[in-house]
Amino acid sequence: MSHRKHRDDPERATGSGRLLMGLAWAMLLLGLWLWGREVTDVRRGISAPTTGDVAAVGRPLGVELPPAVAPLADARPQRVDIPALGVQAPVVARGLDPRGAVDPPPYGQPGIVGWYGGGVRPGAAGTALLVGHVDTETRPAVFYHLSEVRPGETVRVVRDDGTVAEFTVEDVEVFARDRFDAQRVYGTRQSGRSELRLITCGGSFDRTSRTYTANVVVSAYLSGTDR
Repeated sequence: MSHRKHRDDPERATGSGRLLMGLAWAMLLLGLWLWGREVTDVRRGISAPTTGDVAAVGRPLGVELPPAVAPLADARPQRVDIPALGVQAPVVARGLDPRGAVDPPPYGQPGIVGWYGGGVRPGAAGTALLVGHVDTETRPAVFYHLSEVRPGETVRVVRDDGTVAEFTVEDVEVFARDRFDAQRVYGTRQSGRSELRLITCGGSFDRTSRTYTANVVVSAYLSGTDR
């Protein structure tokens, strides 16, 4: 995933309490929306189209998805595995930068996936966010092939309580940079589920602005557990 000009620099009370919580949630969504626009920024990169067209991949006809299972207790993610892509990557917690955007993993560690540590933990109820770079200045990064994931495939998150949260991909979407939908990307699709979003840059590389034109967003839900 490529943030900032590539490396120069991805609800709940009554009365005033409800108002304050609503404002806090709105500010968080704004920060995440700004981050979603920023994640397409790059400096030099490998300047080639990498992650598909600006459209929804969706769910192919005839693909039957398993039922969701009940969310797990909180536990921190340690590793994410995407068998279809051959990805096995360590996960590190990331916070927000001074502008309120999610701070990405360091560009010097392109094989690492960032988890938004101020949000939901993968496997717990709600939507957990995992972000990864699509490339570095010289080579592909951890989420270079993310757009090739298809509905029905599995994403496994190893957690620090010894459990493995197994997620089933339900759709893959590509959001144009100027039409980034924060609510769809970060919001929960079905109440009561444990959901996961994996996010990186997508579209094509704009040589003039030195940015990617879109974001790839993989949505998945908890469908099993293992140890």
